[in-house]
Amino acid sequence: MPSYLKERKMLYPLYGIMAVSAVLLVYIGLTNIWVALVGAFMLLALFLVAVYLENRLVKVREEYVKTLSYRVKKVGEEALLEMPIGILLFNDDYYIEWSNSYMASCFNENSLIGRSLYETGEQLIPLIKQGIETDIVTIGHQKFRVIIKQEEKLIYFFDVTEQMALARQYADNKDVIGIIVMDNYDDATQGMDDQARSGLSNLITSLLNAWALEHGIFLKRTSSDRFVILLNEKIFRKLEAEKFSILDTVRESTGKENVSLTLSIGIGIGDFSLPELGELAQSSLDLALGRGGDQVAIKLPNGKLKFYGGKTNPTEKRTRVRARVISHALRELMVESDQVIVMGHKFPDMDAIGASIGIRKTAELNQIDGYIVIDFDHIDISVQRLIEEMQAYPELYSKLITPDEAMELITDQTLLVVVDTHKPALVIEEKLLGKTERIVVMDHHRRSEDFIKKPLLVYMEPYASSTAELVTELLEYQPKDKKLNALEATALLSGIIVDTKSFTLRTGSRTFDAASYLRTQGADTVMVQSFLKEDIQTYIQRSKLIETTELYRDGIAIASADENEVYNPVMIAQAADILLTMDEVKASFVISKRSDNLVGISARSLGEINVQIIMEALGGGGHLSNAAVQLEGYEVVEAELKLKQVIDEYIEGSQES
Repeated sequence: MPSYLKERKMLYPLYGIMAVSAVLLVYIGLTNIWVALVGAFMLLALFLVAVYLENRLVKVREEYVKTLSYRVKKVGEEALLEMPIGILLFNDDYYIEWSNSYMASCFNENSLIGRSLYETGEQLIPLIKQGIETDIVTIGHQKFRVIIKQEEKLIYFFDVTEQMALARQYADNKDVIGIIVMDNYDDATQGMDDQARSGLSNLITSLLNAWALEHGIFLKRTSSDRFVILLNEKIFRKLEAEKFSILDTVRESTGKENVSLTLSIGIGIGDFSLPELGELAQSSLDLALGRGGDQVAIKLPNGKLKFYGGKTNPTEKRTRVRARVISHALRELMVESDQVIVMGHKFPDMDAIGASIGIRKTAELNQIDGYIVIDFDHIDISVQRLIEEMQAYPELYSKLITPDEAMELITDQTLLVVVDTHKPALVIEEKLLGKTERIVVMDHHRRSEDFIKKPLLVYMEPYASSTAELVTELLEYQPKDKKLNALEATALLSGIIVDTKSFTLRTGSRTFDAASYLRTQGADTVMVQSFLKEDIQTYIQRSKLIETTELYRDGIAIASADENEVYNPVMIAQAADILLTMDEVKASFVISKRSDNLVGISARSLGEINVQIIMEALGGGGHLSNAAVQLEGYEVVEAELKLKQVIDEYIEGSQES
């Protein structure tokens, strides 16, 4: 028993009382001896009784403490050995020195003493080595939360199998809302008679009903080309594992009917209310449609995005009506602004510059000052030649401004038009985006997760060959007070020619219409060729890059530059284009260090392989047949290994689906 429980401090005040009482009795005895004697007798009797009671109390307390200590020790042993909590001690060599019987029963063993953790609990070794204090591990059919005491070399195991099962059940039953749209239903059924249209509609409906019935999905048609689906996360994960095969089913089934019809699906998922899930589903659908359709877009609870499908090239679906509406809306925004500033992406190509010149011309036609932001230190040779040619047009050349000049010039009433990109990180001067809320985005790339916030007007058409084509169409609906001059028309035509590889890729009827309009405005094809000429040294350098090409898998060519060689993005893209012209090459990837110390990958394909999905897996983006990515913190060799891994996953996933 602890010493402090053995102390008898209550006797000290009693001794004091006895002493004082004795003194008083002596004083009384001087006057009355009998009273003093009686008092002394009574005092002595009381003292003896008090001492007796104190001794008895101490003994009772000692007995109680002894009994309690025994019980506590017994309960501790019982808890240590019998409670449903696993306890395990190990040594420096990861051998088990001791475990309670409950822990041994979890491993279906009588005893674990002397066994190695490498044999019995291999998954614990990484946790111990990494200094992780707690985690969930699986032993047999049970799940345990382990708490690791590194200094004591002690591990506690708490059975959380039921809790995990309940959590899984809760997660499985969370609501998911989806919206399905037939991408080009109106176009596909245009010109059909009622019977054919009804037959196509019944085919799609029966395919979707069979798919919904198979997976336990509630499906409701809300219009001729739109459906709403309700499901839970368990079903959703199954659909993900199948990579939403309904997209392929509908595409192939309608193809057999000689109709090109695809689906786009937007999914809302997460711990949100039903109205919020509906908004997420609609937002995801807008994103899927903005990326060209024939795919599923999913906004995850963490804000990230996932895409499935997108295997086909987007077909031309925009209309003249939409172009006219956008043109008029742009005119109204310009008229309400004090000036217009146009900005493309970093290292602008002919498409970005041509589109910028077209938007500046639109501002001029509406009697508004327009300026083009150019970083003169970061332009390729073709853009440089165009700018040199501009010097013969002072009214145009004077409108070129640097990013610093744009920062000084911009006001909160300025209309900022971003062309040929929609990613804030890719614009020439990102700070300009924060200087005004009046922003317009015009782009022909598929929409990605990273998007300029809250633009007043968005004109994104992944079906267009180039942004220059989109801007050319808008110009046709602007005031006709002035014509495009020859250089402006040529710059726009250059953008179209560069992005279509001289009308060989992503070229629709509208592309030729735009080119025809520009020719009537004085566009000079000879001047275009002079802009796009290259010097012999550039040709040799690009050939050196192409020389590194290897055929990785069937129809896939990969060229990787030397670690010490630096190539500009334009040359990397040109090399990828050239590789695509080689026999039996379906897709090409060119990897090289860039001047900004990033590793750039430029990807091209003929359409059979979706290079956009491959580049998105690496953090980039683009089109189905034209995409790229910039990797930070990678060497060329590492980037090549990572690219091959993503290509393998893409091809294996395509084969499974």
